[in-house]
Amino acid sequence: MRWKRRKKARPGRFPGLELCDLCAATFPEQRAVRGYVADSSSVHPVNDWFDGLRLLTACGPEHLESLRAEYKRRPFVDEELWAAKMTRALTSGPPVLTLEQLACRTGLHVPQIRRAVAWRNARPRYDA
Repeated sequence: MRWKRRKKARPGRFPGLELCDLCAATFPEQRAVRGYVADSSSVHPVNDWFDGLRLLTACGPEHLESLRAEYKRRPFVDEELWAAKMTRALTSGPPVLTLEQLACRTGLHVPQIRRAVAWRNARPRYDA
């Protein structure tokens, strides 16, 4: 007789429950209302087609609309998106040694990389 291993729940998650991004209420995942919004701070870990989009989860359509309205007020900053793409490229895979290699890995042009670096350097750092 072969024993099947039970899948472990991901840390910090409760199976079958979702969390509202607005009010932090928990509810069954079948009741989740989801939608994408434009967000220049969001990059997908592996699929660059979703870069610049954030998936929102809400407990109802009213909360999803409130979240969408909130994100509409936030400016979309190209340099922020490019900086996030660079961070993903620099923290995964083989090391990048030149700007040209970084451009190939991110799909950005060298002038965009320079603008992203300048944008990031102008922001305060919150390192612990």
